[in-house]
Amino acid sequence: MALPLPLLSLVLATIACGLVWRLDIGQPLARALFTGVFALIGLSTVLTGLRCGYGMEALLVGQRLIPIVVGPLIYLGFLSLTGTAMARPLMIHLGIAVFAGAVPQLIPGAQGAYDAVIVVSYLCYAILLVRLWRRGSDALSLAPLHLTRGLRTWMLVAAAMLAVMMAFDTAIAVSFAIGRPEEAEALIGYGSLLSALSLIAAIVAVSSRAPPPVPQPVAPRTDTLEQKARTLLEDQRLFLDTDLTLDRLAKRLHVPARALSEVINRTQNMNVSQYVNGFRLSHAAHLLETTDLTVTQVTEQSGFLTRSNFYREFERVFAMSPTAYRKAKRP
Repeated sequence: MALPLPLLSLVLATIACGLVWRLDIGQPLARALFTGVFALIGLSTVLTGLRCGYGMEALLVGQRLIPIVVGPLIYLGFLSLTGTAMARPLMIHLGIAVFAGAVPQLIPGAQGAYDAVIVVSYLCYAILLVRLWRRGSDALSLAPLHLTRGLRTWMLVAAAMLAVMMAFDTAIAVSFAIGRPEEAEALIGYGSLLSALSLIAAIVAVSSRAPPPVPQPVAPRTDTLEQKARTLLEDQRLFLDTDLTLDRLAKRLHVPARALSEVINRTQNMNVSQYVNGFRLSHAAHLLETTDLTVTQVTEQSGFLTRSNFYREFERVFAMSPTAYRKAKRP
C-alpha cells in the first residue's frame, strides 16, 4: 500500500482544492476554509504514504494532528455563510483544536489519547453540522440563493463523512492495538480516499447550481414586508441577478435577514430561494409568450444558470416543457 492509494487520494484532493477555489459560494472565508480542508486531506495522504511506505515514523505526529483540525474547518466554513461574526468562532474552535492536539504531545505517556481526541472531534462536529443543517436554507444568508440547496447537501455529506471517519479511526486504533498494523494502514488509505471522493461528489452537486423546487408566487400578500420585497424584486428586477443572496435582499429592504426569511416562510409557505425563483419562472413564461427568443436565451434572461435546470423547474411548475408552453400560449 506504499504509494498507489495515497497518490490517488492526493490527486483527488488536489482536484477538489481547484474545484472549491473556483466556486463562488458567496464568502471568501468559506472558500478558503473548504480549500484548506482538502489541502489537509491531501497532506494527510502524503504523510500516510511516506510513513507506511518508507517507515518515516517521525511523521506520525502530523498524521494525528490533521484529523483534529478537519472538523472545525468544515464547520466554520458553513458557519461563515450564515452571517455570523467569525473572529470569535475561529479563535474558539481552532484554539480548542490546537490545544487538544498539543496536550497529548506535551504530556509524557499521553500520546495514546490522540485516538480518543480524534473520535470526539469527529463526533462533535458531525453533530454541529447537522444542527446547522436543521436551521434551513435561509440560515445561509450570505450564500447565493441558487446554491443554498446544494450547500445544505454538502453539509449533510460532510457530517456523514465525519461519522464514517470516526468509525474508520476507531477501527484503525483497534487494529493497531491487536497487532495488525497492515490492516490499520489499509484503513488509513481507504479512509482518505473515501473522504476525497465523497466531498468531490458534494462539490459537483453544489457547482451544478441546481435551483430548489419553485412554486409559483401566488400566495396572498398579507404582510407589508413581503409586499415590499415583491415590489423591490419586480420594480428593480433583482430576481435576474444570479448572485442574489438573502443577506443582500434584506439589506436592500433595510431589515434583518432573519426577519425577511420568517415573513416569507409565514406568508408564502416557502423559503426565500423558492420565492425568488418563482419570479424568475414567471418572467420566463412571459418571455415565452411575448417574444421569439430561443429557450436558451429565455433561460439566460430569466436568472437561471443552466438550460437543464430551467427545463426541470419549468416543467415542475407548469407541467409542460417551455416549448410546449409557448405552443399552448401562441397557437
